[in-house]
Amino acid sequence: MKHIYTISLSILTCSIYAQNQNTTLKQDPKFEQLLNEKRRINATNIVNDSYRVQIYSGKSDEAKKTLNDFKTEFKDIDATIIFNTPNYKVLVGNFESRIEAERNLIDIKKRYGNVFLIKPEK
Repeated sequence: MKHIYTISLSILTCSIYAQNQNTTLKQDPKFEQLLNEKRRINATNIVNDSYRVQIYSGKSDEAKKTLNDFKTEFKDIDATIIFNTPNYKVLVGNFESRIEAERNLIDIKKRYGNVFLIKPEK
C-alpha cells in the first residue's frame, strides 16, 4: 500500500508545474514623471548638510497651519514639512553653521515656544 502511495505521489509531483506564464506590466508614462518629481523633492528635504530648527511636531493640519504662519512671518527663511512616523514636523532654515542657526533660533523662539536645533547628520 505504501508503494502505491509513493508511486502516485511521484506521478502527481511530476505533473505539477510552477507558473511559467510571463507577465507584462503596462505603466502609465506619468508614473515615471511622478517618481522623478518625488526624488527631486526628497533631495531638497535632506537634513544632513545644514542646521535646521524644528518648530512643530504633530498632526498634518496643524503642521500646515504652522508652516503657513512661519512663511508669512519669516519670509527669508526656508521652511518645509517632513513626515516622520507618526508625526508631521515643520523644519525651518538651511543654516550653514551652528552660530548662524543659533542666532535665528533666538528670533524664532520668541514666536514659537517649543523649538530646538537639529544638527546635521554625518
